[in-house]
Amino acid sequence: MANLSSVIKSEITRLARKEIKAATDPLRKTSAVYRREIAELKRNVASLRREIKTHARPARAEKDVAKKTRNVRFSPKGLKTLRVRLGLSAAHFGRLIGASGQSIYNWESGKAVPRASQQAAIVAVRGLGKREAARRLGGVE
Repeated sequence: MANLSSVIKSEITRLARKEIKAATDPLRKTSAVYRREIAELKRNVASLRREIKTHARPARAEKDVAKKTRNVRFSPKGLKTLRVRLGLSAAHFGRLIGASGQSIYNWESGKAVPRASQQAAIVAVRGLGKREAARRLGGVE
C-alpha cells in the first residue's frame, strides 16, 4: 500500500509541476522581453544624457570665459602682439572686440587698462586666426 500511495503522490507532483510550468512559461517569456526592453531604454537614456551634455557645453564655455577673465593678467605688450599677429589695425581690432581704436592705442601704451568685459572679449579673440578675424570683421583686411 505504501508503494501505491508514493506512486500516486509522485504522479500528482509531476502533473502539478507540468501544469505550473505551462501556466508560468508565458509569464517568464514576457518578463524576459520586458527586461530586454528596459535594458534598451536605459541605454537610450544614457546616450541621450551624453548628447545633452555635449550640447550644453557651449553655455558652460561662456561661463568659463567669464571665470577665466577674473584671473587674466593684462599685458599691453601681449595685446599689441595679438593685434599684430592678426594683422589688424587698432581701429579694426577695436571693432572686433567692441572698443575704439584710440582705446586700443591707450591699452597698448599702458595709459589705460581694459574693463573686465573688454578683457573677456580680448580673451575670446586670442584663439582666432587671421582668416577668422577678417571673416568676423566682414572681409576688412
